[in-house]
This record gives sequence, structure tokens and C-alpha cells, in this order.
Amino acid sequence: MVRISCPRGGGRTLDAVPPDRPEIPIIPVIIGPTAGGKTALAVELAHRFADRSGVLGEVISADSIQIYRRLDIGSAKPTEAERRGVPHHLIDIAEPTEPCSVDRWLREANEAIKSIRSRGAAPIVVGGTHLYIKAFLEGLFDGPPPDPALRARLAALSGTDRRARLERIDPQAAARIHPNDERRTIRALEVFEQTGIPLSEHQSQWDRGDRRADAFPVALLWPTPLINARINARVRLMIYQGLVEEARSLWNAGDLEAQAGEALGYKQLAAHFRGEVPLDKAIEQIRIETRRFAKNQRTWLRRLVGAASVADRATGLQQSIYDDPNQAPSFALDAGSIDPEAWPGLVLQALDAAAAR
Repeated sequence: MVRISCPRGGGRTLDAVPPDRPEIPIIPVIIGPTAGGKTALAVELAHRFADRSGVLGEVISADSIQIYRRLDIGSAKPTEAERRGVPHHLIDIAEPTEPCSVDRWLREANEAIKSIRSRGAAPIVVGGTHLYIKAFLEGLFDGPPPDPALRARLAALSGTDRRARLERIDPQAAARIHPNDERRTIRALEVFEQTGIPLSEHQSQWDRGDRRADAFPVALLWPTPLINARINARVRLMIYQGLVEEARSLWNAGDLEAQAGEALGYKQLAAHFRGEVPLDKAIEQIRIETRRFAKNQRTWLRRLVGAASVADRATGLQQSIYDDPNQAPSFALDAGSIDPEAWPGLVLQALDAAAAR
């Protein structure tokens, strides 16, 4: 294991990355809760790769909202300044009225990886959409194709009836799917109607799949109080930057009627535009629902890195255990304890250790 030290943990300095190290052959997959610093880390890693190979790394977004054009502020889509000249892929690839499936995202992500590698550059996947990341790491859940007639019948049910049915046939899925998430509720009911097997059982079989060999998850783990404070600050900034006006423009154009209309921030503001809630209540709901979303992300992250991470509280570092042959390698940082300026160097050293494993 490469020795790692932490600037915030007692004044020590980060070991320098040897300049003659070869280009990283594996793909860092940066994951973490919303507002957790993933994008900035990915951009800095892209520049660190350029220091090694002379070619900028390139970022592939794994965000189900950043794929949509004009949903900029509410999706925290990186600005040109924040991208710092680093090419970004799978951002602004669809109209808000256009459904975008996980299989389309996965197909285009793999095409982007081939293109990036053909230029001698290193791909970096970053995002917080669980389903995209899981599909990238383990392949697609091979569920039945959508049935428009069945979906229309399920959509005609009241939300209360759909929820009761889901809780009866698939309590595990009901515990994971928010009561207001109509799209995922209908899909879970649709899968059961078509196969007679609960969606959660299908997914538990998917969970036992092998992880792709060239992917290396890098998880940013945040304690609840710190990430909630960051989320509240981000929502305030989004409102200041013009989220309400952006959402109103999309609403007036009819762009929040489809899948994009379920996005955090836009969904709550659409309720305000319909006259259902005052603006201050809509903004508070954005904070509440974003914190709930981040909680779900943290739960999934802990399952992903699992026993592969241990905490060294003397330095605030969490690092992977690489000597368990039954555990796919991954890397986790206790993001609340480590100076963000140290993150890229720590990740590079973890990548080196994983490549040499």
C-alpha cells in the first residue's frame, strides 16, 4: 500500500506522486452525496492526469438531470469556469421533454470511454445517480420492456392505491421508493405485473453480478451534519443564481411535464407555479427532499464500499483494504475530515495501488 498522509491531520504533508508513473489504466468512478465535491475532484484529477501523461483527463457525467438541456442551475451542472477546460461528456444530450433511459446512458458512456481512450486520454466517471453508477459497474438489470398500456392503467390509479399495492407486493421496494415517486412506483408495479416476481427480488439477483474490471469506485463519505449544511448552502446559492426563474421558464415552455419534471428543485417549484404551495414552502421542500436524497445516496455508498473501508481517525483518512480477494477494490475518503486540496493526491495513490494489485 502506498503511504498516504493528510495535511489536516496534524500538519503533515502529502507524499508527492512520482512523475514517471504510467498513465492510469483503470477508470476512477467518483461517487458521493449531492453537494459533496465530486465535480471539483474529477476536474482536478483530469489535470493531474495531464501532469503525468501530457493529455487532459475527460469527465463522463453520471447524473440523470445534467443530461437535460436548460436544466442548469437546479442540476448543479458545472459551468465553463468550473470545468477548467476539461472536456465533459453526457451533459446536455437530451431535451427536457425527452425520456432518457439508463441503457441509453450506459451505451453512450461506453462509447465516450472508447473515444477518450482513442485520444490517449483517461476517462473519469463522476455522478450521484445510483442506477447509472450501478449499471456502469455491474451491467444492466435485464428487466421486461415497458408496456405502455399497462403503464397507462397503473398511472390511472390514485397515488394512494399505487402505494398500497406496492407495499403489499414488494415491501422492500416500497421502503426504498419515496411515496411521491410516481415513475419508480409504476415501474416496480409494472415489473411485478409482467413477471410475477417483485422488483426487489430481480434487483437482489442483479446485486450478485460481477463488477467490471476496469472500474475503481472512489467514494466521498460525509457525516450527516456537514453534508446537510452543504446542501442548505447550495440551495440558497441556487435560489440566488436564479433557479426560480430558470424553472419558471421551463414550466412556461412545457418542459417540466415529462421525466425532467421529477427532478429535485424543479418538481417542487412546479407545484408552486401550479398554485399548490407558496414559494417559501416550495424552497423548504427542496431543502428537505435534497437532504433525504443525500441520505439515500449515503446508504447506498456504504453498501458499495462496505467492509472495504476502515477509518484511521488519527489522520481522518479512510482507505481501502486491498488484501481481501473477495472484495472488489474501492477507495473511500472521510471527506469531512480531510482537506479537499489533499483529495486528488490521495486518489491518485489509491489508483496506483489498485493498478498494481
